[in-house]
Amino acid sequence: MKDLISLPGRRVWLAVSLLGSILSTLVIQPGMAQVKLGDGKSAAISNVITDIPRIGEVELPATNVKGLLSQSPTPSNPTSIPRSSPQGGEPQCQVPATGNPSSALAPQGTGSPNQVGKVIQITGVKANPTNKGLEVILETPVGTQLQLTNRSTGNNFIVDVSGGQLRLPSGDFFIFRSEKPVEGITEIIVTNIDANTVRVTVVGEKALPTVELFDDNAGLVFAVASTATATSPQQPLQAPQAQQPQNQTQPSQSVPGDEPIELVVTGEQDGYNVPNASTATRTDTPLRDIPQSIQVVPQQVLKDQQVIQASEALRNVSGVQQAIPSGGSAEDIYFIRGFQQNINLRDGFRDSNQRLVETANLERIEVLKGPASVLYGNVDPGGVINFVTKQPLRDPFYSLGVQAGSFGLVRPTLDISGPLNPELTLLYRLNALFQHGGYFRNFDQEIEHYFVSPVLSWKINDRTNLILEFEHLDEKRPLDDGLVAFGRGVANIPFDRVLSEKDDNFSRTEDTVGYRLEHDLSEDLKLRSRFRFTVSDSRYRNTSAGSLNEQTGELSRNWADIPVNFNNYLLENDLVGKFSTGSVKHTLLFGVDLERTTNNINYHVDAAPSINIFNPVYGNVRRPNQDQLPVVYAINNQTNFLGIFLQDQITVTDNLKLLLGGRFDLVDQKSTSDQQDDAFTPRVGIVYQPIQPISLYASFSKSFQPNSGTRVDGSLLPPERGTQYEVGVKGEFLDNKLTATLAAYEITKSNVATTDPNNTIFVIPVGEQRSRGVELDVAGEILTGWNIIASYAYTDAKVTKSNDGQQGNQFYNVPYNAASLWTTYKIQTGNLQGLGFGLGLFYVGDRQGDLANDFKVDSYLRTDASIFYRRNNLRLGLNFKNLFNVDYIEASRTRTTVNPGAPFTVQGTISWEF
Repeated sequence: MKDLISLPGRRVWLAVSLLGSILSTLVIQPGMAQVKLGDGKSAAISNVITDIPRIGEVELPATNVKGLLSQSPTPSNPTSIPRSSPQGGEPQCQVPATGNPSSALAPQGTGSPNQVGKVIQITGVKANPTNKGLEVILETPVGTQLQLTNRSTGNNFIVDVSGGQLRLPSGDFFIFRSEKPVEGITEIIVTNIDANTVRVTVVGEKALPTVELFDDNAGLVFAVASTATATSPQQPLQAPQAQQPQNQTQPSQSVPGDEPIELVVTGEQDGYNVPNASTATRTDTPLRDIPQSIQVVPQQVLKDQQVIQASEALRNVSGVQQAIPSGGSAEDIYFIRGFQQNINLRDGFRDSNQRLVETANLERIEVLKGPASVLYGNVDPGGVINFVTKQPLRDPFYSLGVQAGSFGLVRPTLDISGPLNPELTLLYRLNALFQHGGYFRNFDQEIEHYFVSPVLSWKINDRTNLILEFEHLDEKRPLDDGLVAFGRGVANIPFDRVLSEKDDNFSRTEDTVGYRLEHDLSEDLKLRSRFRFTVSDSRYRNTSAGSLNEQTGELSRNWADIPVNFNNYLLENDLVGKFSTGSVKHTLLFGVDLERTTNNINYHVDAAPSINIFNPVYGNVRRPNQDQLPVVYAINNQTNFLGIFLQDQITVTDNLKLLLGGRFDLVDQKSTSDQQDDAFTPRVGIVYQPIQPISLYASFSKSFQPNSGTRVDGSLLPPERGTQYEVGVKGEFLDNKLTATLAAYEITKSNVATTDPNNTIFVIPVGEQRSRGVELDVAGEILTGWNIIASYAYTDAKVTKSNDGQQGNQFYNVPYNAASLWTTYKIQTGNLQGLGFGLGLFYVGDRQGDLANDFKVDSYLRTDASIFYRRNNLRLGLNFKNLFNVDYIEASRTRTTVNPGAPFTVQGTISWEF
């Protein structure tokens, strides 16, 4: 092997297998590497890639060329790429060899450029068409003396060439750039990034490009594969910049008999910083180019914090507070910037069914702050949460894990993926889990939760891709209204005490099926079609609280048995086109979506025995069957939505970008009365980047939400309207490994239902609410192995107009001040490599317990900690939540709905990935 590499004029091929058309970014997971030798044999090597930096980072080169091209398909979804440096003790690839474990991939007989202090001149860059694409040649007679470090981010394949500089024979520096040189490749850039490093960036149009690198007499050669077929005519190359050499020559052919050395490494993701997100624009857009605050909780945070419920992950995001506690409840509903949102997104789809979101198949969580109606229709003005799921992978991936911990928690999980045919056109992914226990309140029953989610991806041809999805959920869990208010505070009783009956429960069976189809009409025009159908049957069986006699401690209660049938159909079609008007670039989005939602709810309610909150006695009276309870209220409604939207992302210059959009909605509500409404919601934003790491932005946007209140004449109220003004600054620091967003905003919501003074049974739309505040979010890597995600929010949310005596009142459950910090460090070298520690601090200030502001909930500081070990395929973790066993209230709504947070909890996990 050494002789093969050292012979002059012989090409040493280093082939890199990269993810295909449906994945635009990668998240690396632990695994084994295989070095495939020329004789067909392979040797297993162990390596962990702790981080993959993003484009634009300036880093010191690796000290060993053994790590050249350590890249492979990995278990991840788009926009989940972490960022880090290849230095700081990152393990290098060691190739076991017979007799002598040697650096089989390192050039022989040459020293490191850094060691000899010599910078090698690269005197020219050539781009030559081939029958498979093109070759980019860095012309230098001593290519073997250069060190290379490669990484990927999004659709960008990046190689840093250390020890070299781009210089013409005259000594002048130059840059090589070629736009759309072949089909499937958007751009190739070769440039100096510091005094002795050259960066080669190959940008794929829809996926990470396939690149081969070899060294021959001409210099370093990068073979870039086109997505065109072998018979397709070669595309002419665009002329490079003036400084670039113009002569084009074919590279020498490889010597017959040369066998490729293919290095495939599967490592783990350590990234807290996600560069791109799709929620704000429905296109894959860098966060720094979005004129609105958007935060992402990536996969690595979900793993490090051992997130089971979405509320645990959303503690990391500024301005987000739990509205209805998820511990024993059945819904994930949150306050964002003070306003309660009742609709989440799932993979960019509206999810009108209010349910606890399963996290086992989540890749990440994106939170868009402020109105999002321009793209998603009827949503509340505070913002929207998008739960992004895991997608199929091109290479086999298998993960088995189990979480266990306090309060009887047992939660085994399965995550497997890979191809179904040799052509890699059929891919699958399957996530499944079972959960038993895990709830701290003193019920006689435990959480029982079953979930399975298969996904199939079919690459029909080079232009068309189809994804089929299915989810099945079956669960039963305690139904818990929590504690009660007492005077101006919360009753002084044990936090695990149940004030309903111990067999109160919630059950649900839900199935969701859908497809996502993408077809490239041309190179710059894409058609997307998506459909989803959800059917859900649930049942609430509880003893709901009425009112508390504070003199005696007696709490009145009602039996409630409420069956709910929910159906939702959602169809969305849009076109995404890219074009230019002169020097101005546009990404145009036009779409139409249709939605139909039906709800059938029957409230079976009757009086139940009271209970003493200080001395409770349970089971005095047998719970009546559903048919023994009268139906006091029934809802049978159907809501139809039609939305048409248009958006233009405009790049005026490289540092000036505009976002313009508008949407027109028609809403048809059929309930006790029929009503039709329409709404137009615009959005305008601007981003200016005075220097590359800083983005200044400003935006204006509106929202609407149908109103279910009824006037005295029986008609429904007009939709609620929201208006937001926002300004902010986004920064990228430490070579783009750490990002921060500072935002200031004001949101006004009008047409809020408030009591009709002439008939208090009905309402009128004269209420108004306002929220203003400042938010700071920071995420990324401070040093190699040291990650952080932190936030702070100041929120002033109050009622500004009301007929209910609430004018001037603060919103319930929304503190003025809230902050969070979660940080981890993983040892990078030595015998303890892979061992890590985490620390979390979560502060929530005091807040109002209800909208009447007649009681308060105290502030709290919760401390979490973790210790973990990750090496090769094995993951071990131990998390300590609420380390100091602080009593705190997680959320409240009324005086009889005050939900406590969990006490000190230990949660362990073990998983094996292969």
